[in-house]
This record gives sequence, C-alpha cells and structure tokens, in this order.
Amino acid sequence: MATDNAVVLVGNVTRDPELRFTNTGQATATFGLAVNRRWQNRQTQEWEEATSFFDVVCWREMAENVSESLTRGARVMVAGRLEQRSWESQEGERRSKVEVVADEVGPSLRWATAQVTKNDRRGPSDGAARGGQSRAPAQPSYSQEEEPF
Repeated sequence: MATDNAVVLVGNVTRDPELRFTNTGQATATFGLAVNRRWQNRQTQEWEEATSFFDVVCWREMAENVSESLTRGARVMVAGRLEQRSWESQEGERRSKVEVVADEVGPSLRWATAQVTKNDRRGPSDGAARGGQSRAPAQPSYSQEEEPF
C-alpha cells in the first residue's frame, strides 16, 4: 500500500455489499462504512460522538470475498486509498464523490471472533468462482446519480 494516499478505517458496515461485474467480467463490490468517534468534552465533562460515512469499493477476488463474507452491522477494518470519481448526471450537472478503494478488508476482532477460510488462488485468466463453478457476469444496475465504472 502506497503511503502517499493511505487510509485505515475501522467501522461498521452500513449496507450489505453489492456485487457487480464490469463489461469485461471484472468483479467489483461496494458497501457503506460508518466510523464513530467519541470524546469527552473538557468543559461539560459529557461524552460527545460524531459519525463519518464512507463508500468502500473492492475489486476482483476481494470483491467476491467481501460480498460473500460481510453483512450490514459487521465491524471491519479497511486499508486502502482515497479516490475521487466525477461524472455528469442525466440533468447535465457535474457530480463527484470521494471513495475508499480497498487494498485489504478484514474483520475487527476487538469485540468478536471470526473463522477464516482460505480460498484457492486463482490466476488472472481463471474466471471460475470458488468450488470450480463459473459465475456469469450479472447485469449492472446503476442509480441515475451514479456513473457506471
């Protein structure tokens, strides 16, 4: 992971990962992540809290693993980089958003346990999913405000 634009987040998954495939069959999964910050106000001595929300993007095998492993509410650690994406809406307005492109995703073991199952390594030309079954590319669905890949 490059250090010039690195981010590590620990938070809760806000929506189940959505697995899609590009026109070339490349798997991609997106999910939301809520990161809470809690601190004590020194003047009032009361606890205060703020939540930040991030969109996380995963690619290739990690996308498939994330879609099979994570569900809403899971506490995870995400290491990756920030990337800005821009597009034009159907109304002709310029839109942009900053996403976290994940290099690594894993369960947080602070308050939970996890059982890890290692998958067989697949080469770049092997499109077969785990278990030797081939997975056909799904038709992507986009909201009107999003640009397809």
